[in-house]
Amino acid sequence: MEKKKIISRHINIKSSLPAPGTKNLFTRLKKVESRSMHGQLPIAWKSAKDFYIYDISGNKFIDFTSTIFVANTGHSNDRIKKYIRKTLDNNFLHSYVYINEIRAKYIEKLVKFFGKGFQKAFLMSAGTEATEAAFKLMRMYGQKKKKRKLGIICFEGNWHGRTLAAQMMSGDENQKKWAGYKDKNIHHLPFPYPWKVSSTTPEKFLNKTIRKLKKKIDLKKDVCGVMIETFQGWGALFYPKDYIQKLSEICKKNDIIITFDEMQAGFSRTGKNFGFQHYDIVPDLVCCGKGMGGGVPLSGVVGRADLLDLPDIGNMSSTNSANPISCSAGLAVLEEIQKKNLTQKTKIKGKILHKELEKISKLKPNIFKVYGKGLIAALIFEKKIPGIEVKLKYFVEQCIRDGLLLVYTGRESIKIGPPLTISKDAIITATKIIKKNILSIFYDKNKTYRSSN
Repeated sequence: MEKKKIISRHINIKSSLPAPGTKNLFTRLKKVESRSMHGQLPIAWKSAKDFYIYDISGNKFIDFTSTIFVANTGHSNDRIKKYIRKTLDNNFLHSYVYINEIRAKYIEKLVKFFGKGFQKAFLMSAGTEATEAAFKLMRMYGQKKKKRKLGIICFEGNWHGRTLAAQMMSGDENQKKWAGYKDKNIHHLPFPYPWKVSSTTPEKFLNKTIRKLKKKIDLKKDVCGVMIETFQGWGALFYPKDYIQKLSEICKKNDIIITFDEMQAGFSRTGKNFGFQHYDIVPDLVCCGKGMGGGVPLSGVVGRADLLDLPDIGNMSSTNSANPISCSAGLAVLEEIQKKNLTQKTKIKGKILHKELEKISKLKPNIFKVYGKGLIAALIFEKKIPGIEVKLKYFVEQCIRDGLLLVYTGRESIKIGPPLTISKDAIITATKIIKKNILSIFYDKNKTYRSSN
C-alpha cells in the first residue's frame, strides 16, 4: 500500500491507497460473484455525490467517469432522490403495464424533449434491451414492407450491448463467438476512422463500401435497417458529418430505417440534447439509456409512431417497463437538464476540457490524440508504444492515487466523461493530474510499471 496525503478543494486523500479493506472486498466478491464483473480498478466506492467519489476510507476523488457515463446530472442528484422518495412514500414501487400518472407524465415529457420527428417511446431497464427492441422493430418493418431479406447494416468497432442481437450487431468478433453462428443478414461496414479517410473524402469512403456491399445484396430488397453508435465508444470517435448525411440519403432512397444507439451520447453529454443532432439529421429510432435514469435502471427506444406501434398489444412489453421509480428518476433528469441548462453548460465546459487535453497532446513527441465533443473525450495513444495497455492501466491507477478516476478501456485509449455538473476549476485540477502522470509515465525512460491488481 502507498501512503500519500493530498488535501485540496476537490481532492482529499487521507489514507493509504488502495484504501485499507479494498483487497479484502475484492477477495470476498471473487468467491461468490461471476468473474465477468471483475477486473476493476483498485478503488472500493462507498458513496458518490455530484462529481465526487468517496471510497471506503472516506478518501475523496474527482470523478471523470460518471460511473460509466450514467451520472450526467451528478451523483445522488437531489431532485432525483426527492422524486423517488415521493414515489416511495406513496407506496408505489411497481405496476407492471397498468397505467399510472407518473408514467404518462414522464413519457409525454420525454417525447417532447426529443423534438420534431419523434412521437412515441417504449421504456425498458438496460441499454442492451433497447438495442434488442430496435433490432426487432427494424426487422418487423422489413416484414411489413415485404422485403426479401431482413438485413441490418452495422459498423465495425461499434458496440451495442451484451445480449444476442446486440452482440451480433456489434463489431467485436471475439465477444460474439459464444453465439456459435453469424447472422448472414447482418452486414458490417468499415468505420470511417480519421486515419482511414485522410486520403479521401467521407462520401467517397462510404460509396466505396456500399458498392462492395451491393455486389452481395440489393439494398432496397435486402436491408431494412441501419444501426449506428453515435460515436465509436472506445475512442469517442464521431463519424464525419458528410458521411452520416450521405448514409441518410441512401437509407431514404432504399426505404431503410436509421437507428442511433445513444447510450453514451444522449441527455446532454456531447453539448447537445442528443448526439445525433451533431449530424443534422433526424433518425427514425433512437436507443437510449445510461444518463437517461441518472443512476436508476432506465432505457428506451424513441421514434416514429408507426414503427413503435408495429408490435401487437403485449408483443413487446416488459416486466419492469416504465415502472414508477424509474419514471420518477427519468422525469427528474429531464427537469434537471432543462432547469439548469445543462446542455449549453456542457458545451462550454467541454471546450475547456478539450482545450486542456489538446495542450497536453502537443507535448513532443506526440503520443496521443484527443477525440470527442462536449464532456465526452478519449485520449487515443500510439499503438506502437511498447506495452501500451500495461502502461495505460498503470497511468489510470496513478491518477487514482492523485485523486482522479478515469475510464480504462483495456486497449490503447483512456475515456473521460465527468458528470455534467462538474465545475470548471475541477476540470483544470483533473487535467493537471493527467498531465503530471503522462509526463511521469511516458516521458521518463527510467520508469517501471506494476499494476495493483
